[in-house]
Parts: sequence; structure tokens; C-alpha cells
Amino acid sequence: MGFVTTDDDVQIFFKDWGPKAAQPIVFHHGWPLSSDVWDAQMLFFLSKGYRVVAHDRRGHGRSSQVAEGHDIDHYAADAFAVAEALDLRNAVHIGHSTGGGEVARYVARHGEPAGRVAKAVLVAAIAPLMLKTGSNPEGTPMEVFDGFRTALAGNRAQFFRDVPTGPFYGFNREGATVHEGVIQNWWRQGMMGSAKAQYDGIKAFSETDQTEDLKSITVPTLVLHGEDDQVVSIATSALKAIELLPDGMLRTYPGLSHGMLTVNADALNADLLEFVTS
Repeated sequence: MGFVTTDDDVQIFFKDWGPKAAQPIVFHHGWPLSSDVWDAQMLFFLSKGYRVVAHDRRGHGRSSQVAEGHDIDHYAADAFAVAEALDLRNAVHIGHSTGGGEVARYVARHGEPAGRVAKAVLVAAIAPLMLKTGSNPEGTPMEVFDGFRTALAGNRAQFFRDVPTGPFYGFNREGATVHEGVIQNWWRQGMMGSAKAQYDGIKAFSETDQTEDLKSITVPTLVLHGEDDQVVSIATSALKAIELLPDGMLRTYPGLSHGMLTVNADALNADLLEFVTS
């Protein structure tokens, strides 16, 4: 574990486990969490002999709580700073939710041009666009994201309790098995981060159009999405992303939630390993 300093003097926290000569698997977390959300996947791939790397996005987790740069461009550039500092090559980049958008821009603008990426995985990712617009009529209305901002500014601690208790893991569904520790861990990660970064991040994950990013990615890309995702609609993300990717594969999961990487880690890990080794 350590820190990488970006060109604009931001300290990015990272974890780097496993043999340095092994193929790197790089994990990109979602809003408003940290690299800790990937614990199950990092331990799994570490046990298979891979080098596993994950970082906390600027303003999140243990990285610097700076006031500026909370947008997809900076997220991708920060990820590239980590990849360069650790000299990660032939890497598989896996991103969840906002981290999926970060992966798409990283691969398109940094990873492929620099020859550092082998494959990509988008898990319940925001790309190509979440916001409802004239050209994206199935998207989520702006009023929903304005509600997120109001809730975060008004009582962030309660908002960060309501999200994992409800839609994030599908714990609001009838008959769901609720894991209190998972809820508390989500809250812990969210509250570690900066309210300013998380507030600005709502605009980043909801309004960034990544159509061109997806079109330009030529490495094999796996798209994974739960069919009961209440946070990022499968109709406006995965089903559209797969049409844009030149070399994409789609796998969907009936009944699974946005947080399937945690509550359904065994299923996700098996599919990730199959893709990485294919």
C-alpha cells in the first residue's frame, strides 16, 4: 500500500498485492465508496496467483480530499498515474458503476494508447449515459440526481444509510436476506470520503456521455449487469454499451442487484476468472 502523486499534486492511495511479475488485475470502485469494496475480488484473484491493484479515487477513501477534479477525465487520468507509477502492463481493468465509467475513459484515452491494457470489464457500469436526454429518453430524470444532491447536502450520514439498506443491494425486495455488516461497511466507506467530492461526483456519473469512449475500445470487454439493478438501469447502460463496443461480451444476472459484486461475489468471481483466462 502507498500513494501516487498526480500531475496536479493529488495523493492517490493504492493497494498492490501479489507477485509483481504476475498479470495485474486492476479494480476501480464506484461512488461514493473506496477500493475496499473490491475485497472479495482482490482476495480471490490473489489466491489464483495474480497481482491485484486498486486505488481510492480522489476525494474518496484515503486519497486526498481536494476540492477540484471530480470528473471522469480526472478519474481516468488518476488511474493512469497509478498504472504508470506501478508500471502495470497487460492489465485487466475492472470497474463497478462509476468505476466502470472510469475504466471506459481510462482504456479509451490512456490504457490502449499507452499499450498497458489487455482486457476490460464493466460491472453495472454507468456508461454510456445515465441522464435522461432527448437522445437518451430511457435515462433517469435530472430530478432524481437533484434529489441525491439534496439528500447528501442535508444529511449525508442518513443518506449513506438509506442507499445500502434499500436499492443498492436489493435489500428492499421482499424476501431479501439483509446483511447488516454489508450495510455498515458501505456507510463506513462513504463517510470516509469528502462530501464535496461526492457531491460533485453525482454530476460526473450522471451527466457524462461516454458513447465515444465505448466505440473506441478495441480490447475484449466484458459487460456484466444485474437484471434487478435499481441504481443503474440495465436498459440505459449494459444493453446500450454492448451495441457500442467493437469487441464486447454481455452477461446478465436475473434478480441480481447493483451491489452484486459483494452479495453475489462467488458468481461474479467465477465469471471474471473465466473471462480473464479466456
